[in-house]
Amino acid sequence: MSTPATDVALVTGGAGGLGEAVVRRLHKAGKAVVVADLADDRAEKLVADLGTGARYVRTDVTSEESVSAALDAAAELGTLRHIVIAHGGWGVAERVVNRDGSPASLEGFTKTLDLYLVGTYNVLRLGAARMAAGEPTAAGERGSVVATASIAAYEGQIGQTSYAAAKAGVVGLTLAAARDLSAVGVRVNTVAPGTMHTAMMESVGEEALAKFTGNIPFPKRLGAPEEFAALVEHLLTNGYINGEVVRLDGAQRFGPR
Repeated sequence: MSTPATDVALVTGGAGGLGEAVVRRLHKAGKAVVVADLADDRAEKLVADLGTGARYVRTDVTSEESVSAALDAAAELGTLRHIVIAHGGWGVAERVVNRDGSPASLEGFTKTLDLYLVGTYNVLRLGAARMAAGEPTAAGERGSVVATASIAAYEGQIGQTSYAAAKAGVVGLTLAAARDLSAVGVRVNTVAPGTMHTAMMESVGEEALAKFTGNIPFPKRLGAPEEFAALVEHLLTNGYINGEVVRLDGAQRFGPR
């Protein structure tokens, strides 16, 4: 009797706060995982901690060659069934017209879109093509993808034009991509987190954290990366959820600032 192929998940930003939580949860569930990131030290420590079935591939999400190498690594581990796009790493806080009257930097805007929107699309298109070439499950599904947006896509704050535009692009991409990929049996969903308890959020200081949590109706705290990971796993494995963007924010709505 042949041994069933191992299901593999590729996670971009897999060494970061949200991505790491996803990697750990999926690995615990028995999936092999490819940590696609640029944070060498964190990623190498993570895969060493997880052991068998975890591999780190240094990955630039904006590069076709780099993403293809990560997908090659996934194929070596088993059958690519899941992709989670959770990378971060860049942001520029700038008004369209700054206080001194100067216009916002076009470079900052395009760099932000390149990472969060173009990078997401690059991973989606290359990964879905690999999935489409594979054998379907008994239910006819070849794979599932979960991208990451933000509630800033809906309520972008002052100074967030580039980030809000990029994440709004991910929201708009979700249903269209799900419809595109229905022909090959690949589902696409997105999580739009609110303020999550990551290392980056901790760096803003206690006063800023208190401000963030002050307008969260319930529970009055930051979201946990483990809660993000639990939702991602559900979207990856619930075969009837497709083309959806799910807010994970404790009913939070961003104000102007």
